[in-house]
Amino acid sequence: MTKSTQTPNTIQTRLTKLLGIQHPIVMGGMTGVGTPELAAAVSNAGGLGLFAIHNAGSPEQGRVWIRKCRALCAQGKPFGVNLTILPSMGPPPPYMEYAKVIVEEGVTIVETAGSSPKPFIQYFQKHGLITIHKCVTIRHALSAERYGVDIISLDGSECAGHPGEDDIGNFVLQAKGAQ
Repeated sequence: MTKSTQTPNTIQTRLTKLLGIQHPIVMGGMTGVGTPELAAAVSNAGGLGLFAIHNAGSPEQGRVWIRKCRALCAQGKPFGVNLTILPSMGPPPPYMEYAKVIVEEGVTIVETAGSSPKPFIQYFQKHGLITIHKCVTIRHALSAERYGVDIISLDGSECAGHPGEDDIGNFVLQAKGAQ
């Protein structure tokens, strides 16, 4: 009999191995409520905690949040940062400045959501980050795959808070995604 390489109460999948987590649970960025404290709690429990960097209010405050999350995470527990790219009526938020802070602070996992992540995926991958893109349709997932994202997160309309207007339920979306 061979000894298991799994520690008690862990589930190994391609996702857990790639992200260095114990459980295949990834917290969404959660605009408005995602904080370093919540992300660190999820990471410390063995999942991947994320927070939306724009919740911090500015790129420099985002830097403070990243440092806070890192300090709250136990040694070796990964966390990630979400960059949600949304259309804007006025001048757009400083997305590239947020992206630069994510890279400068040594974040290793980033999730993008919203509008096309193409320029951000290229930037993050050039700097060695693992990239996740949150998609609400198969069409968007295929585009993100062409852009080279490492992980696709397919989110049905029940997920709430995700950018998207197609209202495709999770059971339908996951079944189509598996094809």
